[in-house]
Amino acid sequence: MKRFVSFVLLLSILGMAGLALAEEIQPAAPSPAGIQQAGPSAVQPAPKIDTGDTAWMIVATALVMLMSIPGLALFYGGLAKRKDSLNTMAMTFVTFCIVSFLWVIYGYPLAFGSDIGGVIGSPAKLFLSGVGTNSITDLAKTIPEFVYIVYQLTFAAITVALASGAYIERMKFSAWVIFTVLWMTLVYVPVAHWVWGGGFLAKLGALDFAGGTVVHVNAGVAALVGALVLGKRREKAILPGNLTLVVTGAGLLWFGWFGFNAGSAVAANGLAGAAFINTNTATAAAALSWMVTEWVHSKKPTVLGLASGAVAGLVAVTPAAGFVNIGGAIVIGIVAGIVPFFAVAKLKPLFGYDDTLDAFGIHGIGGMLGAILTGVFADPAINEAGRGLLYGNPGQLLTQLIAVATTVVYSGVMTLVIFMIIKVVVGIRVDVEDEMSGLDESQHGEKAYNF
Repeated sequence: MKRFVSFVLLLSILGMAGLALAEEIQPAAPSPAGIQQAGPSAVQPAPKIDTGDTAWMIVATALVMLMSIPGLALFYGGLAKRKDSLNTMAMTFVTFCIVSFLWVIYGYPLAFGSDIGGVIGSPAKLFLSGVGTNSITDLAKTIPEFVYIVYQLTFAAITVALASGAYIERMKFSAWVIFTVLWMTLVYVPVAHWVWGGGFLAKLGALDFAGGTVVHVNAGVAALVGALVLGKRREKAILPGNLTLVVTGAGLLWFGWFGFNAGSAVAANGLAGAAFINTNTATAAAALSWMVTEWVHSKKPTVLGLASGAVAGLVAVTPAAGFVNIGGAIVIGIVAGIVPFFAVAKLKPLFGYDDTLDAFGIHGIGGMLGAILTGVFADPAINEAGRGLLYGNPGQLLTQLIAVATTVVYSGVMTLVIFMIIKVVVGIRVDVEDEMSGLDESQHGEKAYNF
């Protein structure tokens, strides 16, 4: 715990430095979700709904929903012990339901409303007040605002659900429900505004095409903090409960991720195509890189390793997908198969935290890698909104580091506060007997497998 407190204090200093720098240096922010911007002298056409863009974004939205239910639910459910798999799936399922409800009440307006002081959005559109069938937001000028709202909803839902991977097999379901409400409100919404809604990190020039800081660093740090607060499981699983579900879930995640990354162009255009091919290439490279690393390290190439490597590649390329060229995507993929592997195989045993499904090792570490390497490989020939270190802008790397540090500090501190609140209200951990019998029965009165 002392190491964790020291870690938070160190990053708090970095985060405060980032806030100070953001106030002093405020270049024109890249558009949210990485949309290409026209030059300063270009005449901006009046916003008009485009049917092609709208059709693509409806499909992309459905693909991102598929990532949560059933993709992540199957992936996490298969990794859990059999007696906990149904509860693990239920955590993802209920999160999607809760976020879907809260997002249209206040989540979207506060995340993407008009900027207030660089910190939060205007509440003018609470309950989607004033949004109609022909409404268009400045953040997505060729699709109906309703479509953009639902698209961003799916991002919020899966971000919260990702953190559950570190908490399973010992957290009360009631505690998870409260966590979902509080964490979406107090952590996801502000960070999404800072980066994508015109907040201070956007003004600083931070690049995050589809969720490196907003989604993966954010959720990964929350996973680590929650795992430390919850403590270790009393009975650790040696093998996944159902590896076939893991592979199926990983495949659905890969498939749905094209909506996640290519959809973040918010248009059916060449940038979406670049994000699509970068996503697939980096994912394949990471899966192979993880397999080879594991083969050398552990003498066998496991199917679980292939699936884990693919997810690590998807995570790492997410912030970079619409900013880097194919060479950058390959490098990011290769690195994503190596560093997260050692975070899981070496870092976790070294520090002794019980991150059940390696949400921090894969999403937290992978997200940091991707966000930082975006500052190295961002190619203006792909997207003129981003220029990295290799293309004459070393300052972009510093900006990415500040964005990552700020997200780590805020997510870490707020997650700790949320867990302390939940501990007082309902408690956070199930009883010993309930944990040993399995959370499927103790929390839901059901079994995933009735043999």
